[in-house]
Amino acid sequence: MYKLIKPVFFQFDPEKIHYTVTDTLKFAQKIWGLPRLLKSMYTVNDKNLEREVFGLKFKNPVGLAAGFDKNGEFIEELANFGFGFIEVGTVTPLPQPGNDKPRMFRLPADEALINRMGFNNKGVEVLARKLKSVKREGILIGGNIGKNKVTPNEDAVSDYIKCFDALFDVVDYFVVNVSSPNTPGLRALQEKEPLKNILHTLQKRNLKNGVFRPILLKIAPDLSNEQLDDIVEIVQETGIAGVIATNTTISRENLQSPESKTSETGGLSGKPLTARSTEVIRYLAQQSNRAFPIIGVGGIHSAKDAKEKLEAGASLVQVYTGFIYEGPGLIKRILKSLA
Repeated sequence: MYKLIKPVFFQFDPEKIHYTVTDTLKFAQKIWGLPRLLKSMYTVNDKNLEREVFGLKFKNPVGLAAGFDKNGEFIEELANFGFGFIEVGTVTPLPQPGNDKPRMFRLPADEALINRMGFNNKGVEVLARKLKSVKREGILIGGNIGKNKVTPNEDAVSDYIKCFDALFDVVDYFVVNVSSPNTPGLRALQEKEPLKNILHTLQKRNLKNGVFRPILLKIAPDLSNEQLDDIVEIVQETGIAGVIATNTTISRENLQSPESKTSETGGLSGKPLTARSTEVIRYLAQQSNRAFPIIGVGGIHSAKDAKEKLEAGASLVQVYTGFIYEGPGLIKRILKSLA
């Protein structure tokens, strides 16, 4: 069915159709019997799919990556498509509109997206209130946290603290996002000293609260091997739970789409990222001797793509652009293949 309606969706602006579709899902959730029907169509229940990772029990290893539901508004609706976990955000302490529109672009010839959204969100307090009312039904929720655009890097840790404290009681794990290319200067926080400062600070608060929340670090695919070695060292030194590999890329190598589209600034996601994200996963797993879990994300458009990331060393995987290009049936195909 999705193959029939996707060409219609792709006639509209990517950001506008995103909200049209999610609003439609919200309306459909209220129709008697429809949520149950969607669950029966897309959910794969199999004990063999369960995973225990960084102390949490996932009903299956396929999640939705951050960015799709920034404000936690569609968790119950998206859960009907069979995800084992959903990551919300990236959220910042204060609401912010993000970058000027248009800020999302399709590259159909490459089965990719370019986005420069800029952490548009309603603020962490709104997200926290929303998550308190969500019916989870076995779905684990991750909170992806960032800093406001106006916050200078030397004060960034305070923004991460505010998000961490506000979401602590309503998420199952945290993701520190210092790898988006769409907030000026943010990627500089991936350097060794500022990154250690942020992670050490959050880990201290984690222990102080008495209840442990796994903290993961989301990294860019554009890091060198030397920088990835630093990431391994930082993860082990700070004692965080693991890594999400990878975020979007600033590279534009080997694209088939016209330059008028590929020259847009922002992060590239989708199939062009498949191989590189898997390389990063494999390198981290080998260099660390699989000392910490990795969530693999980037260019997963098929069950084969997901399996390659798991075989490379990922414990879990996430989809985003593949979900848009392949439709909700992608999750079921991956899960059936793994089961």
